[in-house]
Amino acid sequence: MRQPLPPVVLVLAGHDPTGGAGLVADSEAIRACGGWAVTIPTALTVQNCHDVMRILPADPGAMRQMAEALGDMQIAAIKLGLLADEPTLRAAEQIIRRFPGVPVVADPVLKAGGGTELSTPALQKLYVDRLLPLVDILTPNRFELAALTPEVTAPFDDTARAVVLLSKGCQAILVTATDDPLPGNTQQVIHTLHSPDTTRQWQWPRLPEIFHGSGCTLASAIAARLAVGERLPSACEQAQHFTWESLSQGYQPPSGQCLPNRLPYPVRF
Repeated sequence: MRQPLPPVVLVLAGHDPTGGAGLVADSEAIRACGGWAVTIPTALTVQNCHDVMRILPADPGAMRQMAEALGDMQIAAIKLGLLADEPTLRAAEQIIRRFPGVPVVADPVLKAGGGTELSTPALQKLYVDRLLPLVDILTPNRFELAALTPEVTAPFDDTARAVVLLSKGCQAILVTATDDPLPGNTQQVIHTLHSPDTTRQWQWPRLPEIFHGSGCTLASAIAARLAVGERLPSACEQAQHFTWESLSQGYQPPSGQCLPNRLPYPVRF
């Protein structure tokens, strides 16, 4: 007797050849958290565990055709990652609109862990104007939160920045501080959930290493938990726990940033 397919998460994101981030990371996290990933590439990248050297945006027409071909899949959540140019952003918007009522988790990938800029101010404005009204939860780190809200000049006012993005139509924002510790707290990572009816914080021990793909892992885990029916605060908490465990048990490649271990049951020979 065949088992039914787990709840399906549609992923629109870039491909990272290292497997640390992008579609590979998304698929691993979604499967480990109870979902099944179907993927539409938004870009190919040339990168290693140090930095991104080149981005090749996908054909927006092909993206739309892939979404149409997946029309018989019952999509339970959508996870949005790297969007490197305007045509792919607009294609992603059109694809999301095909699935009204399906929760959308958006990870605004604006800069590589190695420092390479992956977006532009004009593209970020388009992201806010066109995509945020379709997003149920946005998962920016503190750099990304600031980049998406240039009108807020206070350097540490994350709450004001979150309020600005909520006013643009986004339903909730989980601000992560993995990239930039909040003032006065360098030993812990503090994640803050902002929504119209609640604000909640979680604290996790800060790991000493630099990781590649933590944001992808977190956003995809949230999407998977929403797909299986968890409410948003619970999905955020479970996804953070999964991500922290993936990082704490992560891998060290020969050089560069560490890679998350998203497989909960390591293969033993």
